[in-house]
Amino acid sequence: MQLIFWFASLVLAAGAGYLVYRADKKRAVPYPFATAALRTVVVFLALLLVLAPSFVIDKNTVEKPEVVLLQDNSTSVGRVLGLDSAKYTGCVKALLDRLNGKFEVDIQGFSGKMHSDDVFKYDGTSTNIAGALTAVKDYYGNRNLGAIILASDGRYNAGANPLFDHTGLNCPVYTIGIGDTAVQKDLAITQTLYNKTVAANSSFEIRVGVAASLCGGFSSNLSVLEDGRSLATLPLNINNDRFDHEYVFSLRTDKTGLHHYRIVVPTVQGEANTANNIRDIYVDVTEEKKSILIAAYAPHPDVYAIREALSGLDAYKVTVCSADNLPGNFSAYSAIILHGLPNLKKNITSALIAAKKPLWVILTDHTDYQTVGDLNHLTGVRLGPGTLHNLTPIYNPAFVAFTVPGNIQSILDKMPPLTTNVGGLYPLPGSYPLLEQKTGFADTKTSVWLLQQAEVPSAYLAGEGIWRWRLQEFKNNGNHDVIDELIRQTVTFLCTDRGMKPFSVKMTQTTWTDAEPVNLQAFLYNENKESTNTPDADLSIADSSGKVVKYTFERVGSAYALNLGIHAPGTYTYTARTGLDGKDYKVTGSFAVTGTPLELLDTRADFELLSGLSKIYGGEFFSANSFNALADSLLRSDSVKPVIRTTTETVQLIDRKWYFFLILLVATGEWLLRKYWMAQ
Repeated sequence: MQLIFWFASLVLAAGAGYLVYRADKKRAVPYPFATAALRTVVVFLALLLVLAPSFVIDKNTVEKPEVVLLQDNSTSVGRVLGLDSAKYTGCVKALLDRLNGKFEVDIQGFSGKMHSDDVFKYDGTSTNIAGALTAVKDYYGNRNLGAIILASDGRYNAGANPLFDHTGLNCPVYTIGIGDTAVQKDLAITQTLYNKTVAANSSFEIRVGVAASLCGGFSSNLSVLEDGRSLATLPLNINNDRFDHEYVFSLRTDKTGLHHYRIVVPTVQGEANTANNIRDIYVDVTEEKKSILIAAYAPHPDVYAIREALSGLDAYKVTVCSADNLPGNFSAYSAIILHGLPNLKKNITSALIAAKKPLWVILTDHTDYQTVGDLNHLTGVRLGPGTLHNLTPIYNPAFVAFTVPGNIQSILDKMPPLTTNVGGLYPLPGSYPLLEQKTGFADTKTSVWLLQQAEVPSAYLAGEGIWRWRLQEFKNNGNHDVIDELIRQTVTFLCTDRGMKPFSVKMTQTTWTDAEPVNLQAFLYNENKESTNTPDADLSIADSSGKVVKYTFERVGSAYALNLGIHAPGTYTYTARTGLDGKDYKVTGSFAVTGTPLELLDTRADFELLSGLSKIYGGEFFSANSFNALADSLLRSDSVKPVIRTTTETVQLIDRKWYFFLILLVATGEWLLRKYWMAQ
């Protein structure tokens, strides 16, 4: 269509020029073709502005391939490099200089997460190779990612196995092996399995994995200590140079509170790495177990997912039943989880109202909105029915009922949608929306995962399918810690006794690692049981040596919150104080910070993993002293090449000032010629 307008403009302009030529020839103008040509150009440009006000142009740009060097910045790599770290850094920079002419070169550091600053600092406390490769794919996904150079010792202790985590990379991965693959004499505690929360006066197990290399013939004892006192020992007899065995301790305690247990294996003569001979664990002993009932309309994977998330907490006794075998009353349970109930076939609202127990209602296509609506005066939540659809929740950053994992939004971004036919959840004031969904209106959201603070606390999940979330998180990260944490904290919210405590302090967990910030929330209630944070609330923290640090809670919504930051490993006690209406309130508690040296549990390099990665993604494996060979391989590679990107741009003539000046210039030139030749 554009060509027609251009052709029409050219024909009309040529016609106008011909008429001018004939007229000027009759006037005896010295050079009539000159004025005719200028008139043709003026008319042609003016007609283009009217008939073809815009035109499309294609621009071709050559984009160099990106080569990203992923540098393992964990402590295990720094320990291997030692005094040679400066030499290694110089070799890496020389490699990048050689590649910089042909490629766009970038360097990123990684340990448990990605970072671009201080990539040669070697202070990371964990290594997540699969996560680093996924991060590069996501960040450079729309660019010409030519190759990845992975420099590591191959030992990962976080995230999924990179050999089986298919990241979708479509570029070669070249690996640089750092470290020593030789087997060294070592006796180590490889893992500890235990319930972090147990009930008092009940037995609990601690399973300890012990591995040894080149320690054949060594005999001693494996011990569990508390406050320097031995609680239990088991004989340790290593009969060969490759030893791997699990030991089980059965303990019992009647003292409530946080217990610090130390598991110890002795040091073998000649053992270089002794950091993995000791493991500290913390167990929170509570007064009694809380009974949780999961009542489902029919068997469902969601029910299994919730039961599995709660199975690691010894403080809860979980009972699962279907609609056909519900208990006669619910008075024996601390909280009730309803999946697809109540409905018309199984209307249990009267029994639920009579029991006045905390409820978590998970809405499915079996749920009847009328019967659930009958619980409104108990839970304070109204439902709006809708059509069956999928929903993808987003995290509500204003949520303060409990502390959620810091990476929750990045986890949710990769989750499949829930299935629901709920039009909306409408709570009373004092609710805590955990997850929300944007509606069709700007800045309007509806609750998806909701916690309601009331005389009888309640929670609602507007859809089914959280079992898919657990599977997806395990596929992405090798665990389902975030989804399990949301389930556990929701149940903890329901089971917390609020009626007897006008002032309370909550922690999402009693044991933290030395790589995560410690968070607390505090709640203050007036005589009407309304949450308020008008007065100041102070907190003092004391470590095991008696050193005290004081803080002041921040006001968040109608509650209090405090981020204590990262703490050194050890046991801490806290005291929180506030006052309201002339009354003073004090709350005490304790928490622990663990410092498991993940990077020192196994220090032998794994070049087989690095070589396997290179084979999977079509790259090559090189040792740490073969940087020149790596550069030569990349420079002569036919797969790492530039690409030509074509962009289409629509040019509007009316937006180009120079176009009007061009028309004016040509028209002025014709006028001056006519003036000079007196041919006007």
